Amino acid sequence: MHTSKDDLAPTVIGEYAGRSVDAAGIRIAFESMPAHFPPDESPFKGLPDDRCQCDHWGYVFKGSFSVTYLDGPEEIINTGEAYHLRPGHFVHTSSRSSCSSSAPWLSTTARWRPSPGTWVS
Repeated sequence: MHTSKDDLAPTVIGEYAGRSVDAAGIRIAFESMPAHFPPDESPFKGLPDDRCQCDHWGYVFKGSFSVTYLDGPEEIINTGEAYHLRPGHFVHTSSRSSCSSSAPWLSTTARWRPSPGTWVS
């Protein structure tokens, strides 16, 4: 299986644009986010600890973002860096950013429905 970002329909929320495809239990995503996104932690309300509970592996093409965990220090991930986000993370962009990431989509019971932006079980 292979795909191109340009072949995927975008989900647009304000200045955020996300494109994704599921393949063999993995969600492959391409995201473009404005600076200071999300503006608060509300996208994760309702999940355990109000944080994303999936592992993510990815690469930052442009920009930077901070990652915080309840049990550890803040990490900053910059342009040109590959990353792993463990369960319990919250990401907040420092500048306009674009990245690609993969996550074991079928291994989680909570999934984000990008429109209207709510979590479902």
